[in-house]
Formats: sequence, C-alpha cells, structure tokens
Amino acid sequence: MANLSNQTLAGLNGKLPIPAYRLAEQKPQIGIVHLGPGAFFRGHQAWYTEQALQFGGDWAISAVSMRSPDVSQALSPQDGLYTLAVLDAVQSYQVIGSVQEVLIASEQYGQVLARLTAASTKYVTMTITEKGYCLNGSGKLDLNHSQIQQDLSGSGQPITAIGLLFTALAARYQANIAPFCVISCDNLTDNGHKLRNALIAFAEQKDPTIANWLSQQLISPCTMVDSITPATDDAIKAQVAEVLGVQDNWPIKREAFVQWVIEDILPADRPAWQQAGVIYAQDVTAFEKAKLRLLNAPHSTLAYVGCLLGYETVFDAMQDEVLTQFIQQMISDEIMPSFTPPAELDVKQYSNDILARFRNPAIRHLLAQIAWDGSQKLPMRILPAISDNLATGKPIDKLAFAIAVWCRFIVKRYSDNEKLVDPLAEQLLAVAAQCSGNADTDVALFLAVDAVFPAELSLNKTFFSAVHTAYQQLVSRPAAALAAFTGVV
Repeated sequence: MANLSNQTLAGLNGKLPIPAYRLAEQKPQIGIVHLGPGAFFRGHQAWYTEQALQFGGDWAISAVSMRSPDVSQALSPQDGLYTLAVLDAVQSYQVIGSVQEVLIASEQYGQVLARLTAASTKYVTMTITEKGYCLNGSGKLDLNHSQIQQDLSGSGQPITAIGLLFTALAARYQANIAPFCVISCDNLTDNGHKLRNALIAFAEQKDPTIANWLSQQLISPCTMVDSITPATDDAIKAQVAEVLGVQDNWPIKREAFVQWVIEDILPADRPAWQQAGVIYAQDVTAFEKAKLRLLNAPHSTLAYVGCLLGYETVFDAMQDEVLTQFIQQMISDEIMPSFTPPAELDVKQYSNDILARFRNPAIRHLLAQIAWDGSQKLPMRILPAISDNLATGKPIDKLAFAIAVWCRFIVKRYSDNEKLVDPLAEQLLAVAAQCSGNADTDVALFLAVDAVFPAELSLNKTFFSAVHTAYQQLVSRPAAALAAFTGVV
C-alpha cells in the first residue's frame, strides 16, 4: 500500500477533507515555527492553522523537535501530511497539510536557526511541557538549571528551547529584524508572561542590550488550550488506512471538543485562527478559572467517586445516572455561582459540552489516572470555589462531598495496600493509617495537612461540618451517600 504524501493526495479528494492548497501551483510559505510536534500539537494548533490556511496567507508550519527523531521519521516521508481522526458519535477524518516540514534541532541546527531567523517567520508556537521552560518554583527562569547554564556558557549549540529562541532572537536583532511572536500552548498558568520573562532573564545574562530590545518589542500572549488526544494505536492506523486507501505512518486522534483562547495582543498580521474558532480574550486567566472549576473540578470528583464505586473510566462512571446527576448539580448549584465567567464564554453551553465530553465512548480516560496527584490538584480545582462560596454565603455541600470522597479514596488505597500516586503520598498514607472510620478524628487528621488545606479553610467550622457530614455517610455506604447528596430517594 502506498504512503500518504503529496503524490497520493489528489487521489483522496472526495473521500475526506484534504488540504487542497497543497495541490495548487502557489503553495503557502512557512510563517510559523512550532517547537514540540507531539500529538497534542498535531491535533490542536496544526488543525487550527489548517483551517486558517483555507483563508489564505503564508502560514505553513515548520515543526521542530529538540531531540527526538520519531515525528520526523514518520512524517517527513509523507511531506508532513497526516490524518486527524475526530472521535465523536460518528468518527470523521481529515488530512492535515499545515505542517510543511519536520526538523530535529539537535541534528539540523543550521536549518532550524535559518527558519527561526527568517523575516518570513512571524510566529513561534510551543508545546514543550512545563519542564521544557526550565522554571523554578516561583515561575521564573532557573538560572541554576544545568541545561540553562550550559546554554548560557555558549559552548555548542543550544539544548533548551529558551536557549534556542534567544539565539534566534539575538540573530534577528543583529540583522535588524523584528522579534517573532512567541506563543506558549502548554498547560502552564500565566504561560505567556512566564515565557516572555524567561527569555528576557536569559538575555540579561547574555546581552543587556538585547534584553532591553526584547522587553520593548517581544509579544508573548497568555493562552489556554483544551482537547483530549489519546495515544495513536494500531487500531486507528488500520481504520485510517481503510478510509484513505493509503498508509499513514502516524495518524492522530482527538475528541471533537477543541478550544484555544489567546490573549488579544497579537499583531494584525496573523493567521485566520479566529475563523477556525480561536477566541481572542482580554483576560485569559478568567478562562483558566472557568476550566479549572467547570471541567477539572468535576473531572476530579468523578475520578474519586468513580474509583470508590468500582468504575474504570470516565465513560463508565457517566453511565451511573445518580453520579451523573450529582455532577450536574455540583456544577449548576455550587460551581457556577462561585465565580464570574468571562464575557466571551457561554458558560451553560461550555458546561453542557463538558458533560458531553465525559460521555464520549471513544475516549477511554482512566479514573485512576485522573485521581493522581490529588494534593496538587484539589487546591487548584476545588478549594478556591469552596472559599469563594463560604465568603458569600453560598452552598458548599457537594464540593465538600468531593473533599470527603478524596479522603476516603486515600483511606481505601491504604487499606487495599495499593500505590498512591501523589507527591505527598507518604504523608497522606500516614494519615490514612491513623484513620478509624470515625468522622470526628479522620476529617480533623486530613484537614490538618497544611500543604493541601490553608488554615482559613481547615479552621472554618462550616467547611469542617460539611466535610464531616459527607465523610460520615461515605464510611459505610458510598453509593447510598451519593444518592443522599443528590436527593435521590
């Protein structure tokens, strides 16, 4: 079977949407460099740019991997083309052509630097994971990081994304070319500001003149991204081959829901991302808060309740009508009233979309995996809503139930002698070892973990009472407790 490529693309017309611009005499030129061409990028930013290219412009993408050759080996023989399978009630397929080339920085450094320094490159987008930014605990560039120190020394080619971008920006400065706009697309709060500050901090160590130039001219918007992209498996490769009639080395699959919010500070010369559904917002943090509360808080709650009730995946848990009803009530009665959503977001539609995502049978999202790192997630996802509701006299019973369920989840992990994946695992299991099933003492022990619960919450009598009530009912009969809190007789 022939491979997907520019040569076989025309033969696919009519079978599924294809990048017709690839068949035109005048093809889009590269205007975007992307660092970190993993599955999420190919299902998200590359898809948005694919849609934008239908409206014209030189916005093709040069995808750059810092070290791994895997994506290049798969996609270079295919001229960067790959298939996106959208997992919904009815599965759909589309050939993505926005990625024009895939380079490996460690092996093709000259080509990568040429792309980054070209005046035609206006944007650099990034999905390099949080650790790729080399930040310290306070969110600033870690100047003591061994790889940052190596890049600062100037010995050899850069090995970090920050070092690579600085080298390219310095070359643009020397050539009197304006900086490219850098867009972090990683799940990192305040990502644009942190990236911008990291680049300026690096520049200050190397050349204060360039640091000053960057502080005046570098644009780095904050963003929020969202979509689930499960790992590619042999089944999806076989499905794609059957639909296309050609072989695709590395198709990508993702859920139907996709979201990209960008702080509205981009230059006027930009891809037609807005036509593809990108939201330009004055305040991205408001969207982050909406995501944390309306998506992540119910997701974690579903995980802990689902694990206690013996379910394996989010889809499985959503087949439980009582649990689904509880999640819906938690969102409408306690989460929505806890904050003011951004004006650009239809909060009811967003909540309905979230519940539809949870019910997607094509996405096997393991509850046990979502339950990881609860000590880090609860203070971000659930506790702020509780604090805000307490301050305004709004209900917290269902949110407190989520906290009680987390406590019972840890106790069960301890009693079943199962691994607890959490940075505070040792401390939390030690608490669980002291638990007897008595809500008075057990809840007090958990709320005393100050790395999770701030004093203003742990000492709040209303909060303690709400967690205590839920915990007491959960000890003996989790399913009955859930029904009671949902109002199901």
